[in-house]
Amino acid sequence: MSAGYDALASLADGTDRHIPVLGRPAIEQLAVHDGGVYIDGTFGAGGYSRAILAAGDTRVIGIDRDRTAIAGGADLVEAAQGRLTLVEDRFANLDQVARDFGHDAVDGVVLDVGVSSMQLDQPERGFSFRFDGPLDMRMSKDGPSAADVVAVANERDLANIIFQLGEERHSRGVARAIVKARAEAPIVTTAGLAKIVGAVVRAKPNEIHPATRTFQALRIFVNDELGELVAALAAAERILKAGGRLVVVSFHSLEDRIVKSFLVSRGAARAGSRHLPQVEQAQASFVTLTKRPIVADDAENAHNPRARSAKLRAAARTDAPAHDDDLADLLPSLPSLDDVMTGRR
Repeated sequence: MSAGYDALASLADGTDRHIPVLGRPAIEQLAVHDGGVYIDGTFGAGGYSRAILAAGDTRVIGIDRDRTAIAGGADLVEAAQGRLTLVEDRFANLDQVARDFGHDAVDGVVLDVGVSSMQLDQPERGFSFRFDGPLDMRMSKDGPSAADVVAVANERDLANIIFQLGEERHSRGVARAIVKARAEAPIVTTAGLAKIVGAVVRAKPNEIHPATRTFQALRIFVNDELGELVAALAAAERILKAGGRLVVVSFHSLEDRIVKSFLVSRGAARAGSRHLPQVEQAQASFVTLTKRPIVADDAENAHNPRARSAKLRAAARTDAPAHDDDLADLLPSLPSLDDVMTGRR
């Protein structure tokens, strides 16, 4: 086995793309142990998977909807000598993926929510306005792109998407500017959209780029990131064994709020009102391990600016059955991508 560990270590070449945000506390909260089976639901560059494999005689199922990430993990699969399986899929399906590979229960699930540094650094993926490229933003190659949404969404829907998913105060002005600009010429590049937004949202010293919130909103909407997160949390609840750990690293308030609300809903039952009929409540399926989210220390923030907004929450699965309630109330009220593209309301 030592040769396998040496091979894993040799793959950590010291570049940022191999260092997961909050990697050390994530592995600590997972409580990795020999013989354990773990799901890395957001494989990316393989940072969490590599750390789990190096922490003991473990097995990892790595999932990513981005086929480029899966292809890029070939060397790690080889180095892991049969202990790592990579699957191109959505992490919302992580429980079914585990069962497909013969695991009815697993010891841990880790999720690093949002866009990866690799995706941001590839101009052809269209995630960032730092580089000019096609306005795509799809984590997979399927479905409508950001350019498609910008081309057909009505002004009201655009404003709601940008406000709710980007928390942009100038969402109505941005939506109005987009509709006006597309009437003159299609908006098909990241630079083109950034310029339109920048004419509405003025840059201020020491603040984020004016287009940041609009780009975030479109990316989340195109990939249904919040819906996927809610589904993944429920899937983790179904597949984790008693004592198994759930660790989620999020990068903005929308994601963190969903994780926090989910864990509260799955925690200890609250006392009922003496003025209302007694209602039987489901047993707690998780015990929260992080009363407050874990954040990066000064050293990690200095090394990796992306870590500054990261928050880690962790919980341990109880032996209670998984809840079967509808989690739609955790999501913002927005039309679906299909409805926006077809004009249905």
